[in-house]
Amino acid sequence: MTFKGFPDEAFAFYEGLRADNSKTYWTAHRSTYEADVRAPMLELLGDLEDEFGPGHVFRPYRDVRFARDKSPYKDHQGGFVEVADAVGYYVQVSAEGVRVAGGWYDPQGPQVARYRDVVAGPAGAELERVVTDLDAAGMEVGGDRLKTRPRGVDPDHPRLELLRHRSVVAGRTWDPEPWVHTPQVGEVVRDAWRTLVPLVTWLAGAVGPGDPDRHSR
Repeated sequence: MTFKGFPDEAFAFYEGLRADNSKTYWTAHRSTYEADVRAPMLELLGDLEDEFGPGHVFRPYRDVRFARDKSPYKDHQGGFVEVADAVGYYVQVSAEGVRVAGGWYDPQGPQVARYRDVVAGPAGAELERVVTDLDAAGMEVGGDRLKTRPRGVDPDHPRLELLRHRSVVAGRTWDPEPWVHTPQVGEVVRDAWRTLVPLVTWLAGAVGPGDPDRHSR
């Protein structure tokens, strides 16, 4: 099936879940989640597969084993196309609207050390240019960062801010306005992912393979 947009019921579902994140609510509205959230997300990823590759939707359940917040369900539905370990393209629907992002979201194994080695060298200048271009395009660049400089890094290094990163992501969010209920969402996501290609490509080449055991856990 072709993606037609996220129906209003998808946003209403997450508004309700935000007010009552319980098994009772989930069970009563499971059919809405399947038909109006998960199914459109699968259709959207299917439409984008020709250009970006196959994607998958994340499970709606939270891992609460080590979390203070014991709410059982995620307050959003994410879809992801992975191009390298922990690097790829992301799209999300929630009560806040539609979010699109891309980059390196979760450091695995020796990835942080590789990333910093590359950023500290000549190739780091390219990432600096990519980040500047994304900012100019209206993308918010962020990620997990150290509050202080990494050990052994010159405090006067010209790319100190990038060297503080343990992950690098960029994205933006659109409010749930009427157009998000139409196929236009697919083109917006496609255009945003195209804008993110330089970042995703650079990171995929820089951080390298991650933890080989992470998929078996």
